[in-house]
Amino acid sequence: METPNAHIKQLLESCKKNNTSAQMQLYKLYYKAMFNSAYRILKDEFEAEDVMQEAFLAAFTKLNDFKGEVTFGAWLKRIVINKSLTQLKKNNRYNEVKMEVVSDNDVNEIEEINYNDVNVKTIIGAINSLKENYRVVLTLNLIEGYDNEEIAQILNYSNENVRTTISRAKKKLKGLLIDSKKQMNANG
Repeated sequence: METPNAHIKQLLESCKKNNTSAQMQLYKLYYKAMFNSAYRILKDEFEAEDVMQEAFLAAFTKLNDFKGEVTFGAWLKRIVINKSLTQLKKNNRYNEVKMEVVSDNDVNEIEEINYNDVNVKTIIGAINSLKENYRVVLTLNLIEGYDNEEIAQILNYSNENVRTTISRAKKKLKGLLIDSKKQMNANG
């Protein structure tokens, strides 16, 4: 029985020879995940679709640059995320966060929340309601799984700026979830 990785390697080799059938098979394997990654950043289905298509075209064009140091899916996702962030910048919807020094005194404790009582839709809704830079860093960190250093590299931020932005975004998200919970308790 063939392993999935061996099958993907075979598909990649066929794609390097411009085999459109192999390209379509790779597309079918990855398009949903890549669309979701683009959509979480862009929040627009049509733009996400366009960016995903561009990413696949770029990947197929630059397939000889793929060294296999990471999985093909991870390599492709990085292309999708970079193209999504570029699209955000083109739309002038993306404002770079200036690094701010936060003293320990500025960090006030926020009440605890029982996350078992919060559903996924509420969390995704709260993330989507955050301002753009908070939403992007939380998406990259919590949903896409990138660490602070990787996010700094992707966004061309300093590590300190990423750490600060993630911390503030999480604090804001937690506040939104607490407010949502209070509202639900008041209504029901």
